Amino acid sequence: MSLSPVRRRVAVVGTGAIVSGGHLPALRAHADRTELVAAVDVDQDRLDAFRATAGEQVAGFTSMSAMLDAVRPDLVLIGTPPSLHREQTVAALKAGAWVLCEKPLCLSLAEYDDIAAAEEASGAYASVVFQHRYGSGAAHARELIRGGELGAPLVAHCQTTWHRDAAYYSVPWRGRWATEGGGPTMGHGIHQYDLLLHLLGEWEEIRAMAARLVHDTESEDVSTALVRFRGGALATVVNSVLSPDEVSRIRVDCADATVELTHLYGHVNDDWAYTPARHVPAERAAAWRTPPRDVPSSHTAQLGTLLDSYDAGTRPPGSGAEARSTLEFAAALYKAAFTGRPVRAGEIGPGDPFYAAMHGGHSDWTPEEHG
Repeated sequence: MSLSPVRRRVAVVGTGAIVSGGHLPALRAHADRTELVAAVDVDQDRLDAFRATAGEQVAGFTSMSAMLDAVRPDLVLIGTPPSLHREQTVAALKAGAWVLCEKPLCLSLAEYDDIAAAEEASGAYASVVFQHRYGSGAAHARELIRGGELGAPLVAHCQTTWHRDAAYYSVPWRGRWATEGGGPTMGHGIHQYDLLLHLLGEWEEIRAMAARLVHDTESEDVSTALVRFRGGALATVVNSVLSPDEVSRIRVDCADATVELTHLYGHVNDDWAYTPARHVPAERAAAWRTPPRDVPSSHTAQLGTLLDSYDAGTRPPGSGAEARSTLEFAAALYKAAFTGRPVRAGEIGPGDPFYAAMHGGHSDWTPEEHG
């Protein structure tokens, strides 16, 4: 006789579009393993509307601290603006809850290290939502690349070319260092280059440029980077909100094959393509086809993986060193762009201005200097 899975008591913080459209469907898909018990939002009308959709059994709170005291959830899902993430994540960890927080997990490496200290003290874990890692196509590609089946990775391209208009940036917290942490490098392209890091492993050096070409924002609206990976591969990374023809794309040229992903906001198996080199036998290339089970990249897929880790009592993917590496990549890209010199992995630490803030106090990019 098999035992029923343990249902984790879950609270959501923030009840806007990402929670209603991403986290709530994920919870419903894992209803045998989760129970949504509470929701927090400072906007009472939005909270009421969410509870009407999620179920009136979900307790409503306008204060996160009141919710944590009253409910003591096992898991907290955070979907608030980025400037609130560190404080809310630390509060949940101190209450003993695991956390799954929207990207970026926090606004700087200094804030990340505050979260790491809270993890250490509580024994709970905080993961960041990077759902593109968790589709079956990504898992298959990573297995082939990391396992050497496609030969050594040599050249890669990572492209997030999206379009956002002035109305998008009229939302007060967008485009500002103190509330969003940066521009498309932090808020848009981070999903794609996180997946690139997931596929290729540790990066070693980055050179970059950034510009504010169209939007009246404190942060950039486009950035580009050249990256050297520890294994030797060279990559280009483009993060843009200026591109009318929107696409999200990763291409990795290995010695024996090119693997390419083309999508926009999420991928399925058919979005991945494998092109063998001319010397590769057809039967070997046939084995690279994506698996028959098609798991789209989604909050649902990531939540399932996190619940598996919770059940096993182990650190979940997308937390710890993995999460820090992606945030460090963003900080290094900004430092390289704003200082005009290469940045190596591991060089940004306490005392470095880019450790405390992504703008690094640079005279052309600090909030005080813009406008």
